Amino acid sequence: MNEKDMVNDYLSVLNSSLSNYGSVISQADNQQLRQALQQIRNTDEQRQYSLYQYAKQKGYYQPAAPAQMNEIQQVKNQLSGAQQQNNQPPQMQ
Repeated sequence: MNEKDMVNDYLSVLNSSLSNYGSVISQADNQQLRQALQQIRNTDEQRQYSLYQYAKQKGYYQPAAPAQMNEIQQVKNQLSGAQQQNNQPPQMQ
């Protein structure tokens, strides 16, 4: 396995772990466990970002092109509409 594959594999593992922390933390009832998980998540977020920067610098990872302003506004409008619908009381039939 070459360096590029190892870096990308580790980035993938870190990204997957970071996605799972939110679910685990939100279900932790014990405050000490919750804080420990949050600290681990924060450390992994820093590690992921450092590795991401390294991979980007080496050309191992190419981020997606930046979104255009009209695309950003479209997503923002869709999310705002969904948020407003979720805040509406149920309608009687």
